[in-house]
Amino acid sequence: MSYTEVPGERVPIRMWADPAQVESAAMDQLRNVTRMPWTHGLAVMPDVHYGKGATVGSVIAMRDAVSPAAVGVDIGCGMTAVRTGLSAERLPDDLGPLRSALEAAIPVGFNSHDTPVDPARIPGLKGTGWDGFWGGFDDLASAVRPRHERARRQMGTLGGGNHFLEVCLDDDGAVWLVLHSGSRNIGKELADHHISQAQALPHNQDLPDRDLAVFLTGTPEMDAYRRDLFWAQDYARRNRDVMMGLACQVLANRIPGTTFEQRISCHHNYVAEETYDGVDVLVTRKGAIRAGSGDFGVIPGSMATGTYIVKGLGNPASFNSASHGAGRRMSRNKARKTFTEADLIEQTKGVECRKDRGVVDEIPAAYKDLESVIEAQTDLVEVVAHLRQVVCVKG
Repeated sequence: MSYTEVPGERVPIRMWADPAQVESAAMDQLRNVTRMPWTHGLAVMPDVHYGKGATVGSVIAMRDAVSPAAVGVDIGCGMTAVRTGLSAERLPDDLGPLRSALEAAIPVGFNSHDTPVDPARIPGLKGTGWDGFWGGFDDLASAVRPRHERARRQMGTLGGGNHFLEVCLDDDGAVWLVLHSGSRNIGKELADHHISQAQALPHNQDLPDRDLAVFLTGTPEMDAYRRDLFWAQDYARRNRDVMMGLACQVLANRIPGTTFEQRISCHHNYVAEETYDGVDVLVTRKGAIRAGSGDFGVIPGSMATGTYIVKGLGNPASFNSASHGAGRRMSRNKARKTFTEADLIEQTKGVECRKDRGVVDEIPAAYKDLESVIEAQTDLVEVVAHLRQVVCVKG
């Protein structure tokens, strides 16, 4: 499928989704983005849905400006996937103890490690700039300075909501570990702080939506945001690295001889400096991955619909981007009112996972059809592998 072009005020809206199937509130948000004088272009992914200020599933290229809400409050949220050398037959028949071991190693929900994880004890993480990374904490916004110890203990934790850790099988029977998480509370607090800072600036007082408030290049406010933003993106990447390291240790301890092969990692809430049509722009991907030519990416569905490993085709019309997942078709509140634990049990048959009321809002039926989302972006990515989960850990 190629995109549909919908008229906008200053720039068109390039949509890899059917405009008629996108909720009106989300379409209003997209039109608001096109009204901003700094917007160079807007691409909309097939998993698009309503968000704060900007939709989830939107790619916004701006000249000399960036909107913190168009990045998202979970700065650096993204995916990591590792293909192991294990085949399906080497997994135990009862996967419950494996799920319990993963949950014991990696805190979920609001939980943290009792003491910060020492990266030196995780293969591959020793000597990867940890001292310099933590040394940058004192340069962050003063509003988050009291969170230093909490941020250290949350490093290597999953969180809740749609974050997950899974054991998956590809169509050839190879075992994969797949992880979705971000910058935890420290990223959210930084995002909230800078969104409020931007909303108070004079040039943002006449915007169509105050949540789209921007920082401008060359100002101290932009410099402060970029410093905190890139630190939080690094935190999110390191957080996934620590969790994946812990998960690999669990798997190797339970199945001796386990090896780990291909590793893929990608942000899907972040900012990057890129150039299109000879114009240097700041690209915010909120619920979108980079899909430049040859870039590997991870596009998950829900608790029981699997995940796709993809390779980017480098389509400049989408600003070299693709969707970040299936995308919600139903709010969390509506899902809780619509479905029961029995529905969750039925829809997650064959998956070792939580099946209680606390995760009903994550039921597969609350998400869009993953196959349709993939089919809608065949000009953005090619499918490398399809994974189906057999274990799903959620907060």
